[in-house]
Amino acid sequence: MQRKVKKAIFPVAGLGTRFLPATKSIPKEILTLVDRPLIQYAIDEARAAGIKEFIFVTSRGKSALEDYFDDAPELEASLRRKGKTKLLETLRTSNMDSGAIAYVRQNQPLGLGHAVWCARRLIGNEPFAVLLTDDVIAADKPCLQQMIEAHAETGGNVVAAMEVPPEQTASYGVLDIAEDMSSLVRVKGMVEKPKPEEAPSNLAVIGRYILTPKVMQNLNKKKEGAGGEIQLTDAIAEEIAVGNPVYGFRFRGQRYDCGSKAGFLQATVAFGLARDDLREEFNEFLHEMIIEREALRVARTAAE
Repeated sequence: MQRKVKKAIFPVAGLGTRFLPATKSIPKEILTLVDRPLIQYAIDEARAAGIKEFIFVTSRGKSALEDYFDDAPELEASLRRKGKTKLLETLRTSNMDSGAIAYVRQNQPLGLGHAVWCARRLIGNEPFAVLLTDDVIAADKPCLQQMIEAHAETGGNVVAAMEVPPEQTASYGVLDIAEDMSSLVRVKGMVEKPKPEEAPSNLAVIGRYILTPKVMQNLNKKKEGAGGEIQLTDAIAEEIAVGNPVYGFRFRGQRYDCGSKAGFLQATVAFGLARDDLREEFNEFLHEMIIEREALRVARTAAE
């Protein structure tokens, strides 16, 4: 029987430069998707998957991220006095039990692998999950829960994977497939950000991982990879080289790249339309905007 995955690492030390100037003073992970910050979506997904210990790899300037998960007794008291019970319940979803969260610092931006390595002493000899908050996944069953259920059967290392257009492989770690078993693929190699003509497939790794403690030992070697950084992909690939199993998992759901402006806007529209309290008004607004933009396009074409 596989050991249950109870710990998760959240690498949140990045500067979020693609969202400047907003991220000059606000951690990217606090940017709000509808009415919840990005980090809340990742935490909720991890909770639903049975994660009990949450490890944040932070950096200087992330105090707002840490404060977000604290209790807010004055605000709670105010909502209670005013009888705003629904808001009070919503607020409490952001609270975390004492001792459930640990914070470690990444003092140098040396890559995702290095960020994960920073949490090594808190992981010990247990399997662990890694969640990247940039990747927000809408799914009936949370992505990490799907992966943990698969991991209970396979053991080893499991990475979330999805097909991407061949021209986009240079933006991802890409899997070299040994055996395709539908939702699972057995992996014989991983290539970090290959050129399209050199990619072994178009099955790309996205920001969900379940890893064995051996991967942490591989990271301890601090080998530089693509971009001069310590790559998590390389540490996982070392497991394949010594015969330890690595699987890609085609999750069921829609992934949004909220690390990009376009992806963040797409997620905002999708999550807004999924909300019963927002759908009608928001859909009407979008419909009217499309009609107005089309009318403007037609008028400009006629003028030319």
